[in-house]
Amino acid sequence: MHSPPVSSTADAPGEEIAFQLLPIIRVYKSGRVERLCGTSTIPASFDPTTNVSSKDIIIDNEISARLYLPTTTPASLQKLPILVYFHGGAFLIESAFSPTYHPHLNNLASFGQLLAVSINYRLAPENPLPVAYHDSWAGLQWVISRADPWLSERGDFSRIYIAGDSAGANIAHQMAVRAGEEGLKMIKGMALVDAYFWGEEPVGSEDRDIGFRADMERMWRFLCPGTSGLDDPRMNPVADAAPGLAGLGCERVLVVVAEKDVLWSRGKLYYDKLKSSGWSGEVQLIDTPDAEHDFHIFEPQTEKALAVTKQLAAFFV
Repeated sequence: MHSPPVSSTADAPGEEIAFQLLPIIRVYKSGRVERLCGTSTIPASFDPTTNVSSKDIIIDNEISARLYLPTTTPASLQKLPILVYFHGGAFLIESAFSPTYHPHLNNLASFGQLLAVSINYRLAPENPLPVAYHDSWAGLQWVISRADPWLSERGDFSRIYIAGDSAGANIAHQMAVRAGEEGLKMIKGMALVDAYFWGEEPVGSEDRDIGFRADMERMWRFLCPGTSGLDDPRMNPVADAAPGLAGLGCERVLVVVAEKDVLWSRGKLYYDKLKSSGWSGEVQLIDTPDAEHDFHIFEPQTEKALAVTKQLAAFFV
């Protein structure tokens, strides 16, 4: 995760800052939102390095997605696993069309020979939580409906996976919870990478500084104005009030953590609690030493990053 928010006064005369999370976003009391990064986009294309084609589709008036299809597998020979992906960005920045995420999805589609669908959900603060959850569920339902020819002709609907990093991992967990609650049996597995979870009480090696923890709560309340706090099940999936992990609506889970990530202890706790929850599925853990939050996305060509990306791709089989 990025540094927690700090409130201050804007340099521009007459504009006072209501909230800021540097170096991501600044929101003024006037209502103006200034995103400081994570707004660039690149077009869908054929990527000659990975031999993956991509295209953009509109799901409805508010939701869109980018689809990725490897071109090295003849259509007549094989149906492909389907990966529904939710990008990170603290619920505030980035998109399915970002130059940060486009190469990552190309790599996953290529390494795993899978059909990927990256959901473009709406962002806070203009669309505070739970909007991103609702959009992501609608995106998942659209995938299941086989509305696009790539999905209907090339997708293997017995192998649907969901995944995300950081805020996107938070979303993926919520999708698995809802799938379990609604009896949706179509999700084969879920991968959570550097998941954005937190809680009222410190765990493991987590920072116990009172000011830091207060800032984490301030940020969460900014993202989700109707929340009960840091033990809201949407932020703390192992809180007493959270739905039991035993009800997750998937068969397999992969939890990926990075040793130097401030969220490391939360990911490890999720893994441990899921193992002991009575859930009937299979859970795995990948823990990369001496690695930072989302390192595999921000530095994708390093040896460590490629190793994690290939392990992720191998999970989606």
